[in-house]
Amino acid sequence: MRKIIVGMSGASGAIYGIRLLEALKPMNDVETHLVISPSAGRTIIEETDLKVDYVRELADVVYLHSDIGAAISSGSFRTDGMIVAPCSIKSLSGIVNSYDDNLLTRAADVCLKERRTLILMVREAPLHLGHLELLVRAAQYGAIVLPPAPAFYNRPLTVNDIVNHSVGKVLDQLNIPHALFKRWKETA
Repeated sequence: MRKIIVGMSGASGAIYGIRLLEALKPMNDVETHLVISPSAGRTIIEETDLKVDYVRELADVVYLHSDIGAAISSGSFRTDGMIVAPCSIKSLSGIVNSYDDNLLTRAADVCLKERRTLILMVREAPLHLGHLELLVRAAQYGAIVLPPAPAFYNRPLTVNDIVNHSVGKVLDQLNIPHALFKRWKETA
């Protein structure tokens, strides 16, 4: 059983974390562990017609953002990695600076120290030099910086098509098979 942590921070783009959980839900060989920051809860309400409880129900295990002693806060709890979707600059800064004052940043820090996959779907624009420096440091520490950047070669028709492409790119990084988007030069 693969164990994947999904962290949702308060950046715009809650749909990325939601769609990721929806894509992983039917996979019998994947167990999802979810942390939603208080700001992410607000963003879910502001940006979607969904309830936070719906998002929680998509995960197999849900932790409180403040539960710094949860299973995913320890390297001895084996996981296959973590995705922060969306990743706010505040969370990025906490992760890069090992400022583990909440479970989301602590779990991400554990992934880095244990050399596990950490994918950061950073959602901010424009970026100033401080943001860019944090992104470089995250990559230097081993994180995969994967901002949700839409591709247009597959001619998306809906917002869901655009979201699915970015979520599919995340699943590719974890070697999880999916059919969320048409690949470059793929027929049919």
